[in-house]
Amino acid sequence: MTQPANATQAPLDFFWFIPTHGDGTYLGSETQQRPPEFAYFKEIAQAVDRLGFPGVLLPTGQSCEDSWITATGLAAHTERLKFLVALRPGIVSPVFAARQTAALDRLSNGRLLLNVVVGGNPTELAGDGVFLPHDQRYEQAAEFLKIWQGLVTGETVDFEGRHYRVQGGRLDLLPVQTPPPLYFGGSSDAGQDLAAEQVDMYLTWGEPVAQVAEKIERARKKAALKGRTLRFGIRLHFIVRETEDEAWAAADRLISRVTDAQIEIAQQRFLKEMDSVGQRRMAELHGGRRDRLLVGPNLWAGVGLVRGGAGTALVGSPESIAARIREYQDVGIDTVIGSGYPHLEEAYRVAELLFPQLGLGGRKNTLRQEIANEFAVGFHGAKRLQASS
Repeated sequence: MTQPANATQAPLDFFWFIPTHGDGTYLGSETQQRPPEFAYFKEIAQAVDRLGFPGVLLPTGQSCEDSWITATGLAAHTERLKFLVALRPGIVSPVFAARQTAALDRLSNGRLLLNVVVGGNPTELAGDGVFLPHDQRYEQAAEFLKIWQGLVTGETVDFEGRHYRVQGGRLDLLPVQTPPPLYFGGSSDAGQDLAAEQVDMYLTWGEPVAQVAEKIERARKKAALKGRTLRFGIRLHFIVRETEDEAWAAADRLISRVTDAQIEIAQQRFLKEMDSVGQRRMAELHGGRRDRLLVGPNLWAGVGLVRGGAGTALVGSPESIAARIREYQDVGIDTVIGSGYPHLEEAYRVAELLFPQLGLGGRKNTLRQEIANEFAVGFHGAKRLQASS
């Protein structure tokens, strides 16, 4: 049996995901679908807070509830949970974003994390009023972050660049964290240049270990040239069950209602409508083919047949998935941002089955061992049985 992670490995942060675009049991089907309702988001957030996940990612985009407003609501219903919400250069001004940052970080008592999202779908960006080509969006983001960083660390900002001009910008109320950490994922050279210069955590989607290692090494070298160091995280789905057979059966069931027409439409959108290098790398792992979904040991690309963004899942027993995560740790990953369908149930499976294998402190069993019930026969029950025999 695989042993839990030992003290020689780097500490691992394991975040979860709030499905603000909806949730369900089957991809590509409205059967057993859960709409994007705040009450359900709260169920997930409170569960993962109790289970020992340190934070959650809230997605951004046209199909999602706003991450800032949702996180504000959830912060009032949780105790320790951190919220990774989107900074959107080009969508909002850097000064307004800095005020939002200070307000939510103060309201949550320092539980805010920021995910810099430049965007990789020109069609959606056009709907938001952004018409810059790919590399210029990263140029704009670099200016945005310089202004934002200055404001949230208490500076008075005067800035004049190609995309922004600010005179005498300041915050009278500063965030608890100065500044809150910046997370960012971008596979292109322009994206890695931005990461090397300005962010704290560089994220990748769940590619095979060798590809992740190569991407991390490139980003690390770019950061070193600027006298900086980066931390690294990975975004993955999880299908963890007590046995391998159970897990793979669950994976097959998840996409059992996805049609070939749905796959074709999704893949055309990913490859032709979007200019994201990361999305192209995701799509090329399987090429839209059902017979090419196993892209690495326990690494399954079925989710990416129809879902944009993170499209791979680790599938298997707790022991095998833990082994795969340790392989990612070996190449530099120290943070996992996980998800699974449905997100409430899969959070429990991950915490109860996988966390012990990773040496993570999941939900504590507060059951008093001296009390007999259907889950544990305690001392009282044992003594009564002995006395009656």
